[in-house]
Amino acid sequence: MFDGITRRVVSMWFPRLPSDRVLRASPVDAPFALTLKQNNTERLYCLNRRAEALGLSRGMPFSDARAFCPDLLSQPADPRGDARFLAALARWATRYCPWVGPEGEDGLVLDITGAAHLLGGESGLLADMRRRMARAGLGLQLGLADSRGAAWALAHHGEGVAEPGDPLAALGGLPVAALRLPQDTVTGLQRLGLRRISDLAVAPRAPLARRFGQAVLLRLDQALGAQPEAITPMAEPPHYAVRLTLPEPIGLVGDVMAGTARLLERLCDRLKERETGARLLCLTLRRIDQSNQQVELRLASAMRHATRILPLFERGVSGIEAGFGIDQMRLEAVQVEPLPVQQISSVTDNSKQQLDDLITRIGTRIGLENVQRFLPADSHIPERGFLVAPAAYARPEGPWHAPRPRPVRLFPPEPIAGAGPRPPRRLRWRRMTLDTARATGPERIAPEWWLEDDAWRSGVRDYWQVDTRQGRRLWLFYTPQNPGWFVQGEFA
Repeated sequence: MFDGITRRVVSMWFPRLPSDRVLRASPVDAPFALTLKQNNTERLYCLNRRAEALGLSRGMPFSDARAFCPDLLSQPADPRGDARFLAALARWATRYCPWVGPEGEDGLVLDITGAAHLLGGESGLLADMRRRMARAGLGLQLGLADSRGAAWALAHHGEGVAEPGDPLAALGGLPVAALRLPQDTVTGLQRLGLRRISDLAVAPRAPLARRFGQAVLLRLDQALGAQPEAITPMAEPPHYAVRLTLPEPIGLVGDVMAGTARLLERLCDRLKERETGARLLCLTLRRIDQSNQQVELRLASAMRHATRILPLFERGVSGIEAGFGIDQMRLEAVQVEPLPVQQISSVTDNSKQQLDDLITRIGTRIGLENVQRFLPADSHIPERGFLVAPAAYARPEGPWHAPRPRPVRLFPPEPIAGAGPRPPRRLRWRRMTLDTARATGPERIAPEWWLEDDAWRSGVRDYWQVDTRQGRRLWLFYTPQNPGWFVQGEFA
């Protein structure tokens, strides 16, 4: 109590937050569970009500759950997505009070002291929370008390409200696990006959402290309001944006670039303080007629060096329409990535930075997604041995490992005439008659039976490297199970 006002705390617990989040987008009328791999075992991470009603529980191996419930629908869990969703709920909860903090991975705690009357009192505030969460498709349990510990206990072990100044009356009948104690401590207290909070509150404190330490008494005092417990609100995400208001309108490209340089210096200093780099920058130019012109710059890698970024803006700035003049400029890093500080030496290789700058320059013309690179893939099938990915969003993955030579050019198999398991001495391909000078092989490649591929239904293939007298070096294969010859590639 301070200044004659009793502190009041609300605990919001979302018992099925991960599954509720997923089912909001795609509801199902069946048992549903999210799975997460733990210690090389796929286990149930969160379930909906129908799955819980069938006896399934969190932590159960997924194989056992499917044996109990063959109709169980599942989907991989996304803990990071759940954390972002909880952060969004915390921002939404500031409509009730300005002091909102996280409570574990599936709850929020709100200090509503002096704010409940804005929604018709405490009962009106709790009713509004339940109504809005039910409409959003989220399960919710609420606890209201004078302390954070008491509110948590009521939300998790008997949803209810503790009257001001008398938390023990509401908490006395709850189990000692409601005090947020470790499971081994709860088990030890139960063996002593201390099963409820009321039993623990009247027990001698000195023996408890000697046997279980001060943590038990601290949790009890926090729940009863004898010890304060702070509520730490979620920190606001950093905002990377700078603004420049001009005393006189400008319109020349050189003047706009000069203003952009000043904004970049300030923005890059802010990025450097937090060891982050920008991947997407947006320059907004406000004209004196209150209309806006925007220049968007996508970078091939995270950057925070103003001297490197500034020339990349020239193409976009040169295409703006200044109208009667620009009186305000705003630069924002819309997308950022971690960029730790690196040691700089005299032998630092700048080739990677130059390549990223080149990709960015080309990407501003044709789009970053159209600048692509090849990456090795874990497959022995020739056409699946590589991936094509945007160069700006993929890093080179070391040297390529090829136990046998592979052609530079691959194309869909083209049939040719031939008989027998050895390459034909003369072949007709693409209106050319070629004579075989040397044939190296065979290299037998079996299909990946676990993947569906119509092109490999003919079974194994025996590949040959054929050098022709006309200078062509072809990659041929023979299908023993369905006899036939095909050309699939050409060496350089």
